[in-house]
Amino acid sequence: MTRAALLVLVDGRFPAGGHAHSGGAEPAVRAGRITDTASLADFCRGRLHTAGLVAAGLAAAAAAGLDPLALDDAADARTPVPALRSTARKLGRQMMRAARATWPSAELDALAAARPRGAHQPVVLGLAARSAGLAPLDAAHAAAYESVSGPATAAVRLLSLDPFDATAVLARLATDLDRVASAATRAADRVPTKGYDTLPAASAPLLDITAEEHAAWPVRLFAS
Repeated sequence: MTRAALLVLVDGRFPAGGHAHSGGAEPAVRAGRITDTASLADFCRGRLHTAGLVAAGLAAAAAAGLDPLALDDAADARTPVPALRSTARKLGRQMMRAARATWPSAELDALAAARPRGAHQPVVLGLAARSAGLAPLDAAHAAAYESVSGPATAAVRLLSLDPFDATAVLARLATDLDRVASAATRAADRVPTKGYDTLPAASAPLLDITAEEHAAWPVRLFAS
């Protein structure tokens, strides 16, 4: 397949369920940590270099053909908060449905059978990229971009931000996105010789704490 498959994979209209999740933006808005485009940019940059880097490493490794079950275990170890584990598996289940319909493959079928309740989303994303004929770096770019596009879109709805300004935030993160994707792919390249512990394990404690709080809200706009 052509690399244009990457455009399909990262398209916001790809039915992978991401539109229902804010990536931590909703509790950040309520807490006053996101109030305008400048604070949105700070939030997205921080998320990119932590949760985004971890997701990009897992996706690149899956796209490289490494054991998806071992990667799913590695994702669990890097996701200490129950709310985020549940979210990652729900999104993985939805991504699996979309990927199997779009790029059917025996590898996707095998992972779906082994993890019927859903594998972590970045692992499924990487395997979907592999099934689409994309490279590990492509998968890393897709995961890194998802880590910031979700919060940016959510902030438009939560704060009535100008969508042009929110899109400009993403555009100004382009260099950071490239660096994170490259770093994640290099880490994935080391796994066959150095082991799974070489994958990124950056932490974002505030995202973890607010995810647990958000999950307990009786009324919320986004699922996470």
